[in-house]
Amino acid sequence: MRTLIIGGVAGGMSAATRLRRLDETMDIVVVERSGYVSFANCGLPYHVGGVIERRGSLLLQTPASLAQRFRLDVRVHTEATHIDRDAHRVTLRNVRTGQETELAYDRLILSPGARPVRPPIPGFERALSLRDIEDTDALVAATAGAGARTAVVIGGGFIGIEMTENLLHAGITVGLVEATDQVMAPLDPEMVAPVHAALRKAGVDLRLGTAVTAVNAGTVTLDTGEELPADVVVAAIGVRPDTRLAADAGLQVGPRGGIAVDDEHRTSDPDIYAVGDAVEKKDALDGGSVLVPLANTANLQGRRVADHIAGLPSRNRPVLGTAIVGVLGLQVASTGWNEKRLRAAGRPYRAIHTHPASHATYYPGAHTMSLKLLVDPETDAILGAQGVGREGVDKRIDILATAMTGGVTASDLCELELAYAPQFASAKDPVNMLGYVADNLRTGTSASIQWHEVADAVAAGATVIDVRTQGEFDRGSIPGALLLPVDELRDRAGELPDGPLIVHCAVGMRAHTALRILRQLGREDVRNLDGGYTTWHAGVSASAVVTAS
Repeated sequence: MRTLIIGGVAGGMSAATRLRRLDETMDIVVVERSGYVSFANCGLPYHVGGVIERRGSLLLQTPASLAQRFRLDVRVHTEATHIDRDAHRVTLRNVRTGQETELAYDRLILSPGARPVRPPIPGFERALSLRDIEDTDALVAATAGAGARTAVVIGGGFIGIEMTENLLHAGITVGLVEATDQVMAPLDPEMVAPVHAALRKAGVDLRLGTAVTAVNAGTVTLDTGEELPADVVVAAIGVRPDTRLAADAGLQVGPRGGIAVDDEHRTSDPDIYAVGDAVEKKDALDGGSVLVPLANTANLQGRRVADHIAGLPSRNRPVLGTAIVGVLGLQVASTGWNEKRLRAAGRPYRAIHTHPASHATYYPGAHTMSLKLLVDPETDAILGAQGVGREGVDKRIDILATAMTGGVTASDLCELELAYAPQFASAKDPVNMLGYVADNLRTGTSASIQWHEVADAVAAGATVIDVRTQGEFDRGSIPGALLLPVDELRDRAGELPDGPLIVHCAVGMRAHTALRILRQLGREDVRNLDGGYTTWHAGVSASAVVTAS
C-alpha cells in the first residue's frame, strides 16, 4: 500500500513520520516543490535579521536523514501538477528539468500550504515574500548582501511585524504600511496601542490606514501621494490557501476558500486527505469554517491523518486560533474571538480588562501587562482573550486557551491552582484575578462600563468620579471627571452629585472598592470603568489616531 504526500514541512512531514511509526511496511512517498522538505518556517524572519545566525539551524531534516531514520522516499524539487482521481495517479514534474512522471497511490495526503497574497500593484514583482528557504535566501541577499539601508514592509500581520523587527535588528530603516487602522488584527484597538507605541519608539515609520499604490526602483508610492524610501520591499499582506491542485481535481473547496475536509480530514474524495494551511478548520466557538494558518494545528492534523490511515480513531480538532508574536520586547498574544468579531456577529459578550504585574511587584523586574477577557454574559463561557506585555503574557494566554478547551468558565478561573513564587507570579495570579472580576460581574457584586461607552453615558447624565490621588489626576484625567480619592470617599460621599456614577482609578481595583463603598451607602447606580484610566486612555488614543488618519 502506498501513501503519497504532496507537500512537506509541518503537516506533510508530521503525517509521514507518524505513519511510519505506525506502519513499518507502508510505501510512503513525499514530494515537495521547493528544495527543502523540513525546515523551521517560523524562524525564517529571525535568520533574515541575523538573530538566528546559522542558516543550517533552520533545516530540521533532509531527504537523506528522513530516508535513513524513517525509510521515507522524499523527492524535493518535485511538483504535483495533476491528480487523476479515477486512476489514483498523480502527475509529477521535476521543477529543474521539466521532466514529468506519474505515480500511483492508494491514499493521498495534500499539504500544499498557503501562498502569499500578491496584489496587482504596478512594480509589485520587486516585492519579496517569505514562505520558504528560497525566499529567505533572497531576502538575505537583498538586505545583508546588497547593503540595503531602507525597507518598506507592506502588511502589519504576524509576518509583517516579525519582518519589521528583524530588519531593524539588521540595522535597516523600516517603514511599515498597513491598509487598516491597526497592526495585529486579532487584537482590539485599545489592546494594540502599546504595539503601535513600541514600533514608533523604535523608529519605524508606521503608516496606518494607508495603501501602497506602486512599487518603484528604490521607493514605494502611497495612496497619499507620498513616497517612502525602499531599497527592499517585503510583501506581508497575508496568505491564501493553495487549493489549485485540489480544485483542478474537482475536490470541494469550502466557503472560506480552503479545501473542505470532514472530521477525519478527508476531502470530498474518501481516498484523499488534506491538512495544514490549505484546509478550512472548524471554529471552536460557533462551529463555522475558518482559515487558521498555524504550525501547531498543521502538525496535529498531519498526525491525525496518519492515525486514521493506520486504523486508529481520529477526529479533527476545532481551533481557537491561539497565537503569539514577539515585537521589540513585547509579547502579543490572543486566543478565541476578539470584541470586533463578537460585535460584528451580534453575539452578546462582557469585556474585562486588567493590568496586572508579570510577577510579584516586590521582587525585582516585574512588568505591567494588559489582559482582556471576553465572556458570554449568560453562560459565563470564555469567548476570547488577548494579552500584551514584556513578560508573562505567553503563559497566561496558554492557560486561558486551555481553560476554553476544557470548558472552564470565566468565574472558575479564580479557582485554578497555579504555580506561584515571587519571581514567576503573584499569589493571586493574573488569571485568577480575571476570574475574580468575572465572578463579581456574574453575581452582581460589581458592574462595569467600557472605555468606549463613557462619553455616551456622560451625555446621558452620568458623572465620572476619579478615585485616584491628586498627583495621578494631575498627570492625566478624563475630561469633566471629579476627583475624590478612595480613601476620602466615606467621609465625602455627600459631595457627590445625584444621578448615575462612573468610578475609576488607574486599572480598576481601587474603583471596585469605591463602588462597594458607594453601593453600601445607598448609591445603587454605580459602575466601575473597566480597566480604569489605563484602558480608557489607550482606547481613546487609538480612536484619535484612527480619526486623524
